[in-house]
Amino acid sequence: MIRLPFTTPDRNTVQIATVSVIVAGCIVAVVALAGAGVTATEMPNSQQYAATPPTENVSEEAYEEPAPGPDDQYFEAAHPDGDWVSYVNPRDKYRSPYLGDGSGKICVTLVNEEGEFVEGQSIPDTTVEVPTGDSLEWHTYADPFTVEYPLTENYERPLDADQFGTSPDLAQGDGYMDSHCMEIHGMPEDGTIEYGEASLSGEHADDVEVVGYIQQANEGWDTDIDPIEDAESYEEAGGGWTYYPDGSHGQVVVVLQLDGADGGSDTNGSSDANDGSENSSDDSSGENGSDDAAAETIPGLGILTALAALIAVSLLRLRR
Repeated sequence: MIRLPFTTPDRNTVQIATVSVIVAGCIVAVVALAGAGVTATEMPNSQQYAATPPTENVSEEAYEEPAPGPDDQYFEAAHPDGDWVSYVNPRDKYRSPYLGDGSGKICVTLVNEEGEFVEGQSIPDTTVEVPTGDSLEWHTYADPFTVEYPLTENYERPLDADQFGTSPDLAQGDGYMDSHCMEIHGMPEDGTIEYGEASLSGEHADDVEVVGYIQQANEGWDTDIDPIEDAESYEEAGGGWTYYPDGSHGQVVVVLQLDGADGGSDTNGSSDANDGSENSSDDSSGENGSDDAAAETIPGLGILTALAALIAVSLLRLRR
């Protein structure tokens, strides 16, 4: 059998090899960390924070109250042909003496900044008044029609009508209550209903906007409408209606919207501030500037330099 010569390495060689292995391991670790730093630095903010949910810019969350079903105590009646549905309303009054089949509603609805129906928790002690004409002076809730917020703290029946939206299962509405109304019955069939412009009072009155009015006269109420898009000015809406035979019904909804959320300006400001920061970074770093900035953000470049110097010194001492 042939024996291969084996030479035992001297002490200096062993020390150099050991130092080299240790230093090489450190270099690999630092380079890995540097790569991670570059990735994090170059990753857009939208990717770094993609899991952060957006904040809704509303001053009050939506309020949902399902419309009463046929077996509910607040369900009043439905037309046999499916033309309309009616719910119990404590503000529904019949004129005495009863002068005819003239009927109607005057309602107020409140939505938040996103157009969602709310009940006014964010505007406590705020009052809305809708003046009514002489023809309604007999009505308990008229002259003026007054609504106080929050609805759920001031009324046993805060919402009594489903005035907006549609559902394939309902004659009218989308199945959720959205308006606070006074109802009228017993008016002469050639009579007139009048109302004035809505006014607001209270500490939070400035946080509410009168968007407009939606009036539908001499016919059944069509709920396939949007409270914001279909609202008109007081003059355009008409300010009232006159009954005529086969046209003895009318309704109006005063549309209010919250505009007290502070998030809007802050959101825009934050966006502008971010844009400015990005532009400043771009302006301050040219081709060389970008490299310098990257070097400052990559961890371990200073350590690499120190290790290189250490290796040189160690090797030099071991050779002596």
